[in-house]
Amino acid sequence: MRIVSLVPSATEMLFALGLNDDVVGVTHECDHPAEARELPRVTRPALAAGLTSAEIDAAVKAGARTGAPTSTLDTEALHDLQPDLIVTQSLCSVCAVSVEDVRALAEEIDSQPLVIALDPHTFGEVLADLRTLAQATDTRDEAVDLIREISARIDRVRLAVRGAERPRVVALEWLDPPYGAGHWVPQLIELAGGEDVLGFAGEASEETTWAHIGAITPDRVIVMPCGYSAEIAHREAEMHRNELSALGVGQIVAVDADAYFSRPGPRLVDGLELLAHILHPDRIEAPADPDARALVVHWPDAGPGRG
Repeated sequence: MRIVSLVPSATEMLFALGLNDDVVGVTHECDHPAEARELPRVTRPALAAGLTSAEIDAAVKAGARTGAPTSTLDTEALHDLQPDLIVTQSLCSVCAVSVEDVRALAEEIDSQPLVIALDPHTFGEVLADLRTLAQATDTRDEAVDLIREISARIDRVRLAVRGAERPRVVALEWLDPPYGAGHWVPQLIELAGGEDVLGFAGEASEETTWAHIGAITPDRVIVMPCGYSAEIAHREAEMHRNELSALGVGQIVAVDADAYFSRPGPRLVDGLELLAHILHPDRIEAPADPDARALVVHWPDAGPGRG
């Protein structure tokens, strides 16, 4: 089977199901696992390089109004690959080429590929997407094993934090302007032994204000700008030092959202284990993956804070 993935999270799922040799094309953002970086790219970024967070937010909002995505599809490359299956998404109309455009293009390709559009809003729906891909690619046994492993890791975290005091947590998906993380992130915080006081499980992330964040008195702030590494998230936190330090929280950390929180794929369970370690280091060890780490945001002149 020849598969083209138009979503980084789907690429990770396909590789996790053992379909390495079947994936023949990916997006310019597909960077995990390492083998995916060597595959032909069928998309290009539509946003200019070097934009600030505020400029990216403005461009995304404009795209949502006009229907213009943040990436463009290389239709010639897709025709050349002659896929049997194209995996895309319908969760975000701006983050990827629209599913309607993909389906229209698929009808023009000689191989007449099947198009599967993933649309997860919760952690459970992410696991359901694994089953959907397994059904379409005849990898049901691999999916059963993978889901069993993920479920066992979830259960270990839940048992470890059972009975622990739950800190009040704010997860920020963007900082300029601030957005509270939604979809599966509030679930991850709950499973990790925290209480998400800003986001709502299964709902889209929402723009908020620094005044509102301060008014809900969080104990912890997790900085996880969508699509950014831990280092860039830490830099973004430093750029918003005044706003964050004014919250008076006991702990502010920056994490790799691109790898462990933004993408609804198998590595969400790594994000869960990282969150549990951040919130309850006495109960959960640091993740084995050295990249799954939290960068503490600390300013010497900050007050003692809460928590």
